[in-house]
Amino acid sequence: MEKHFKFTNSVIGLPLFFVVFLWFIFWLEIRFDFDFVENGIYPRTLSGLQGVLFSPFIHADIEHLYNNSIPLLILLAALQFFYAEQSLKVVVYGILFSGCITWIIGRDNYHIGASGLIYVLFSFVFFKGIQTKYNRLVALSLAVIVVYGGLVWYVFPSPEITGNKSISWEGHLGGLLTGFFLSLVYKTPEYKKILKYDWEHPDFDPSEDKFMQRFDESGNFVNLPEIEEIEEQLELLSYYTSNYPVNYHIIRNEKKESKPKS
Repeated sequence: MEKHFKFTNSVIGLPLFFVVFLWFIFWLEIRFDFDFVENGIYPRTLSGLQGVLFSPFIHADIEHLYNNSIPLLILLAALQFFYAEQSLKVVVYGILFSGCITWIIGRDNYHIGASGLIYVLFSFVFFKGIQTKYNRLVALSLAVIVVYGGLVWYVFPSPEITGNKSISWEGHLGGLLTGFFLSLVYKTPEYKKILKYDWEHPDFDPSEDKFMQRFDESGNFVNLPEIEEIEEQLELLSYYTSNYPVNYHIIRNEKKESKPKS
């Protein structure tokens, strides 16, 4: 399985390109005095659907962008390294599905930022690692939950305080649900454990196994029941004996041959 974990240029290149592109969009806003906020998701409006595509690339200020950049770099790199075949699909469909969920359940306000995608990546990497039951991917899931486990609290509605910027918990919840859904959809057969022994199969019955029959309920080694040994002996006897009578005739040696000298 280790052959599937290969470090390529895309492990660094994809996250770096994505984050640099976000900063480029933000630079365009500052340099040319653009305001892309209205291109974000505005729930349950036809014009607000454009934000499903554009909202991950729009940020309110430099602090908002900075806080999203580091998790994106780390999670995109982990996704590309451990799930290279699924990475592009997870990013694309993660943006679309999480954006649609936000458009359906969101408050009447503009929802912008790449935090929804961060939750998609966080959710996918965590749940997929648990589902594969492969030790390295499970360890990755535990590392993700340790580092970013606090993100879970931001998928619930939070009271808005006057003067403070409210977060889009709807986008976070949409990302979390989307990541979990994608972890179920995209299978990873390359990480499936190859069963080498009979006892590893789910339909294995220890009572039918000759070796397992040598152990009692306490795990002590015992001999097989005498009845089975007798049956085995009978089977061997019936195999080597004949049911037809055999008659032997003694013929005298009439040849006048000298006996060998002792």
